[in-house]
Amino acid sequence: MPGYLTQQACIAVAGVDDLQIRSLLDRQQFSDPHGEAADLGISSATWPLFGLLWPSGAELAARLALRPVRAAERILEMGCGLGLASLVAHRRGADVTASDCHPLTAAFLQANLRLNGLAPMKYRYGHWRLPLPPLPRPGEVAQLAVDGPYDLLVGSDLLYDRDAAHDLAGFIELHAGASAEVWIVDPDRGNRGAFNRHMAGQGFVLTEQRLDRADTPLAAGYKGRLLSYARRQPAAPLA
Repeated sequence: MPGYLTQQACIAVAGVDDLQIRSLLDRQQFSDPHGEAADLGISSATWPLFGLLWPSGAELAARLALRPVRAAERILEMGCGLGLASLVAHRRGADVTASDCHPLTAAFLQANLRLNGLAPMKYRYGHWRLPLPPLPRPGEVAQLAVDGPYDLLVGSDLLYDRDAAHDLAGFIELHAGASAEVWIVDPDRGNRGAFNRHMAGQGFVLTEQRLDRADTPLAAGYKGRLLSYARRQPAAPLA
């Protein structure tokens, strides 16, 4: 990637073949010659975060590796970053769309598809607060926005700021089908309670599962939870 130092790692996810993932070398990688970061309100400190592998993303990928592939089910990964979970679902044959708002996500996703010899995968622009993609610059291809409805919407470590709870819940409401499920892997962020209230207001029932795991000589531990939401089914009319 021009202007960036990258690295490549072999990522093991139980249930699928190992994946080769190209990521940014570290959190110091920042290059914004066209002012895209400023246009999207992304600071130089947060700009590189999309291009790193995060523990919650690995947890989400592991969950999707265990989920049976269902015919006609549409899956959306929100805020996909490097798209590890989407790549796992795609490798297993699921109909998955990766989405993010970072200008470099699509390029890294395409690079990782090539590294793993995978067929093209759907990618869409998805921003909680700015639903329309920015206008393309000369020579660029216009981005397509997320197009629902989806049956399963997933994401990892998305509740990272105070406003995310309201904005993310609104995004989900726009793109979730009538009987949709939502999975959010959350490393115990402080905005979980507000997000749960917003989701309940949209008719979603929450089930929580702790994902805590201690360190071992072979793997780092994890502390967080899987937030699973399902739509309430309307009561059957009385005979």
